[in-house]
Amino acid sequence: MERAILTIGASHAGVQFVASLRELGHTGPITLISDEPDFPYHKPPLSKAFMQGTASVANLNLRGPQFFHSAGIDFRPGLRAAGMDRDARRVTLSDGSTVAYDVLMLATGARVRTWPGEVLPRNVFALRSLHDARRLHDAVTTTTGPIVVVGGGYVGLELAATWSVMTGRDILIINSASRLLARSASPELAAVAQAQFCAHGVGMRMGVYARQFMADASGNVCGVVLSDGTQVPASLVVLGTGIVPNQELAQIAGLACDDGIVVDEQCRTADEAIFAAGDCTRHVNGYAGRTLRLECVQNAHDQARVAAAVICGHDARYHQVPWFWSDQFDTKFQTVGLLPEARSLCVTRGTPMAGKGAYYHYDMAGKLAAIETVNMPAEHMLGRRLLAAGLSVPADRVADPAFNIRQML
Repeated sequence: MERAILTIGASHAGVQFVASLRELGHTGPITLISDEPDFPYHKPPLSKAFMQGTASVANLNLRGPQFFHSAGIDFRPGLRAAGMDRDARRVTLSDGSTVAYDVLMLATGARVRTWPGEVLPRNVFALRSLHDARRLHDAVTTTTGPIVVVGGGYVGLELAATWSVMTGRDILIINSASRLLARSASPELAAVAQAQFCAHGVGMRMGVYARQFMADASGNVCGVVLSDGTQVPASLVVLGTGIVPNQELAQIAGLACDDGIVVDEQCRTADEAIFAAGDCTRHVNGYAGRTLRLECVQNAHDQARVAAAVICGHDARYHQVPWFWSDQFDTKFQTVGLLPEARSLCVTRGTPMAGKGAYYHYDMAGKLAAIETVNMPAEHMLGRRLLAAGLSVPADRVADPAFNIRQML
């Protein structure tokens, strides 16, 4: 009899994992536990198409209801894993029931970083789940006045861009760093993004942070006090201050965690029966040559595929090249590879600031480490092939206007 596999978390990683198991021929029982009441859904559209009202909940489905029935997957929504007995190989759920497993996958994802200290007024939100998106969409359509986005990361910027177009309301981005996208993009790409927001009339305050949220007599947010003492008006606030991994279940069970559940290049934890994948993991990344935690859909899907392959008897290892994307206004930003902590050179191709171009980033050894593109999806796809093949392009060739990346493939 084939092993019983239990997956905690119907995230991108969790759903890809159970689907991959069936695709690879696993015929044993599979149970998928979700702490949300909805069918599993795509998260990237929450800040864009769903917020605009151009994508319904049904459009967001990672896999529709029919998939779980036809694939013979026991999908259990609205339940949380409350505890784990590794010796008995059994998980206790929030309704008091228990589920036995031969193999356990932890795809618990991540959650929004909690705002420290004060009780927040009404109409202060964060965006991580479909539930969050519904509340935020309703608030945007039922309030008037200025919107404040706290944080200069991708999710906050996508929301600011979406609302700038659809509402015409005054929008202010408050960012504690000296520039946008300080953790996830180069200064060059961040400058392109900032220029777009300025062109659309979105305000920005750099190098200051939100210190306090002011409420009116009804308990609704009415302003934000900044670290320099100034107060800005706000009828709605979104906190885009980062996420933290959901690693508590693993920690309580005695598994190693370090800003993420620690896994090897096969997505195994120290317990041979337990795997983990996605935003909740700190993993050995073959491309980076070090351990890291990635917050992206690509990593979740690729780790899930590797884990499923290992469980099905294949010698799979996670060596995939990371890639990311963000849609803001009419611009598609895409990155492949990882920006080097110290770089020797950035070569610009085309005119990214004018809406189409690329930045090629080289590490201190002169090796191509990452490519950022602006409205050049074909160049991005070719860059993925290039870096996946372990190839590098001399900087002087990239700087030649006649260079075509296809020449290297």
